[in-house]
Amino acid sequence: MSNIIEKLFSLQGKVVLVSGAGGAIGRVLSKALAEAGATVALHDIDIDRLKPIQASIEADGGKALSIAADLSDVTACRQLVDTVHDKLGHIDVLLTSAGVNRRKPITEVSADDFDAIIDINLRSVYFLGQAVQPYMAKQGGGKIVNISSLSAKHSFNTISVYAASKAAVSQLTKSMAREWVDDNIQVNAIEPGFIKTEFTRPLWDDEYRSKWFQNFIPQGRLGNPDDLIGAVLFLSSAASTYLTGQAITIDGGVLSGSTWVNPEPENG
Repeated sequence: MSNIIEKLFSLQGKVVLVSGAGGAIGRVLSKALAEAGATVALHDIDIDRLKPIQASIEADGGKALSIAADLSDVTACRQLVDTVHDKLGHIDVLLTSAGVNRRKPITEVSADDFDAIIDINLRSVYFLGQAVQPYMAKQGGGKIVNISSLSAKHSFNTISVYAASKAAVSQLTKSMAREWVDDNIQVNAIEPGFIKTEFTRPLWDDEYRSKWFQNFIPQGRLGNPDDLIGAVLFLSSAASTYLTGQAITIDGGVLSGSTWVNPEPENG
């Protein structure tokens, strides 16, 4: 690794807290952060989901810590941050990748559905950031990377609450960035498009939708969690010191526009 690349992108000596590390995206990003040199504090509501991730990181020579917490509880959000700081000494990067969804038409969404989605997707992001800010400010700076969604800019039916929560995360990212700029805390968001995970299985696990996605996404395929690694490493490292308050959409070109050409109908 050249000196300039190491200086910009290495996370040696850094501590990263990843919420939702047990999910498909959180798992991949946690391993990538560890490979870049970070000690990774893995969070999930279920500690058993974290054990194989920690084992994999440690088998590759990395360092990880696993902590379970229910982020629908604000007190638990604060305790998670405090615990990581107490155990590891500092928190240099917060990556908020915990997320939930319940797909229903607006007319069928209950108050419980609304609260369950907002609590994890928005409120936990808000209060994890609030809890980590004093630590980062005292140590001279830090990075916050919020996982938002393409749905913040381009919504579909049956995901009204999810889309609203992610739009709020993208806007919250700007607010955090502006308020904490004097603390040398850079806050940015990533808005993934259609990423192939168990979370999105209802969208891609049938023949019709699979073909529809191939036609709708300009690059002709669903994304993979690996497609987010480059942006996360960039936003977590010194390479992005002059970038804050931004939302990077990683969607295979969906927001670039549409084509006039319809797909050829299949014969038969």
